[in-house]
Amino acid sequence: MALGSGSRYDCAASKKEGLRLPMSEFKPPAPIPPKKRPYLLRLLLGMPHCYISNLVDKSYEMKMGHIWLPGRHIFMPNQPELVRKILVEDADHYPKSDMISHILKLLLGNGLFVANGEEWKRQRRMIDPSFAHARLQRVFPLMWQAAAGMHDRLGALSDGEIVAVDEEMTHVTADVIFRTIFSVPLEQNNARLLFEAFTRFQESAFVLGFLHSTKLPYLFFRQRRRAKQAAKAIRQLIEPMIRERYERHRREEELAENDILTSLVTAVDPETGSAFSFDELVDQTAFLFLAGHETSASALSWALYLIAMQPEVQERMHAEVVSVLGEREPEYADVRKLLFTRDVFRETLRLYPPVGFLPREAVRHETMREKPIKPGDVVVVSPWLVHRHRKLWRKPEIFDPDRFTREDSRESVNCAYLPFSLGPRICMGAAFATQEAMLLLASLVRRFRFEPVAGHVPKPVGRLTIRSENGIRLKISRR
Repeated sequence: MALGSGSRYDCAASKKEGLRLPMSEFKPPAPIPPKKRPYLLRLLLGMPHCYISNLVDKSYEMKMGHIWLPGRHIFMPNQPELVRKILVEDADHYPKSDMISHILKLLLGNGLFVANGEEWKRQRRMIDPSFAHARLQRVFPLMWQAAAGMHDRLGALSDGEIVAVDEEMTHVTADVIFRTIFSVPLEQNNARLLFEAFTRFQESAFVLGFLHSTKLPYLFFRQRRRAKQAAKAIRQLIEPMIRERYERHRREEELAENDILTSLVTAVDPETGSAFSFDELVDQTAFLFLAGHETSASALSWALYLIAMQPEVQERMHAEVVSVLGEREPEYADVRKLLFTRDVFRETLRLYPPVGFLPREAVRHETMREKPIKPGDVVVVSPWLVHRHRKLWRKPEIFDPDRFTREDSRESVNCAYLPFSLGPRICMGAAFATQEAMLLLASLVRRFRFEPVAGHVPKPVGRLTIRSENGIRLKISRR
């Protein structure tokens, strides 16, 4: 069946201009598209470094792109109907591609993020009950405890001091998920180790995953060794705590900790009665730990940069937070009242979706927009492209939190907004991440003011997540 050959596409183009314009238009940094389609050599040299920098200008208007690599074809559909077909309606026929999951196994084993088919369904059945321990109201105090630790670290700085906010956001989000999984805070030294190790892993993993997808022999043995060392460092951070809990459970001791790890250790597949082995526990915990903090850290870092560049947005957030909270500590019910703060976070996710591309692999013959797709071909849904598509959004390159409350954006939000993916593999922690981000952003703007550092412009790079190649540094001062 042919898909996308005559369906409606310009889901934002027909809307009238909104009545309220942004207070000022700010175009955040993004890679400058090459003037013409990269030749194969340039693609092979550039794509492993950063996939978004090789997207030509036409990519932000195309309905579906096509890249040929040695041994494999890659298709990039942006049409909303095709995106839903791949991620939602026909998801079983588009399992996760080995383009990235092949190398992620070094870090996550065959955990939930990597697994496909019946193995994925088994893991999902066993992990879902664990999220009872991550219910929003239940984890709210843990999030606030991590936020208080962040306030102490930042409050010890002098006014006007420059802060690497990407490192600090990695620390606080890792602290949140550490408390949620293990019932203990994350120590400063371990937070630094985590940030450095995952940075090294991202750099190496994307190169290796790209080369694997091209069917080329591995030419970068150094990167593979580097990725393995980084993955080992991260897993060694969590393995001792998992083993101690696992051994206690095997001795049939009562587990007093009422957290995610205890839920995983005691989990039983309702269909087969099987439990997780120790190695599987490490895989699942590594997945939850990294998925639970890395994407949030990425989004929060970009959010702070964006509001530092838009003081009027920052002041509106501050006014909203003060009107809701005053000087008291926040409560669970307060988060839903922070409407503008929520829209700032949503707009950050639109401009810098933490996971910028979602590679899937076709398992049957298909035709999309009159192009044949064969089993083994990679079909990539790219939130980065869909969110910045000129035919799907009005002024997509502009930072505009108010777009989420304007009528002219309603259809765009409904059909072209997928920061947490869609369908059966939608991010399980989307609500967790949103509550966490709103609480942390609100607590930060109430206490501090963030300003840009002269001469420092972050350089977005798309690897496993969208981070800044040169970090994100801001000046911070107390209010």
